[in-house]
Amino acid sequence: MTPPFNRVALLGIGLIGSSLARAMRQQKLTGEITGYARSEATRAKALEIGLVDRILPTAAEAVKDADLVILCSPVGTYGALAQEIAPALKPGAILTDVGSVKAAVVKDVLPHVPSGVNFIPGHPIAGTEQSGPESGFAELFTNRWCIITPLPDSDPKAVERLADFWRCCGSNVDVMTPEHHDLVLAITSHLPHLIAYNIVSTAADLEEVTSSEVIKYSAGGFRDFTRIAASDPTMWRDVFLNNKDAVLEMLGRFSEDLSALQRAIRWGDGDTLFDVFTRSRQIRRSIIAAGQDTAAPDFGRGAPKPQ
Repeated sequence: MTPPFNRVALLGIGLIGSSLARAMRQQKLTGEITGYARSEATRAKALEIGLVDRILPTAAEAVKDADLVILCSPVGTYGALAQEIAPALKPGAILTDVGSVKAAVVKDVLPHVPSGVNFIPGHPIAGTEQSGPESGFAELFTNRWCIITPLPDSDPKAVERLADFWRCCGSNVDVMTPEHHDLVLAITSHLPHLIAYNIVSTAADLEEVTSSEVIKYSAGGFRDFTRIAASDPTMWRDVFLNNKDAVLEMLGRFSEDLSALQRAIRWGDGDTLFDVFTRSRQIRRSIIAAGQDTAAPDFGRGAPKPQ
């Protein structure tokens, strides 16, 4: 069977890029994978473990004759990458990304996209706290959502071709505007990470709790926050700087709700606490029922990671 893409270029070969490489190999989605990473060590490792067929010293060389180009580096790098690769992009190629913000990506990338190239932003909602070329696995996208945010003048055939690519990687696909995507992700992903980073930082700063005690007693909820806070700091710095309006809006709402809980605790309002906790528990059960997590002990994290 002829693969849907003759050549795919991955610009960035961390968790998402390496997982895409493995998924494409497994599903035979392309005849050749070319790659680029800023770090020489990452480029060498990607070639050594067979993630790519060729690794190139520049992004422009990596995208030459590629039918599909995927920006997989931190979103703060996209503007410069788009400017570099613009003259080398093949007419008719699809240019997409995996960043968890979309409006800022459109603002940074679109001015550099040449006529005849289909720029269709995207975001696979999948990940772990790991990073680097060895962290990926083909099943990362299985039964997870990928959001595609086409532009008003996007070619419908190119959009569907990209959607089919993500479906072949195992994802469910949804379509929305970049602005709506950023609001949704601000509350479902960005704010939880911000809270996790803050809680871990606060615990570490408490003078009456030594670092050894924080680690010793981390078998409760604190441990689960540390998992999120272990995520790539460069990626998350760029996320917050590039989605600040939506994050600040959701942070304001969160602060108001937190104040309501504070009042309930202060005044012994058990009914309010019980109602909030019950609703939250139902939401958690809905996430499990939708197949977006597991009810297995320890959140399923004790199971071996798919290879």
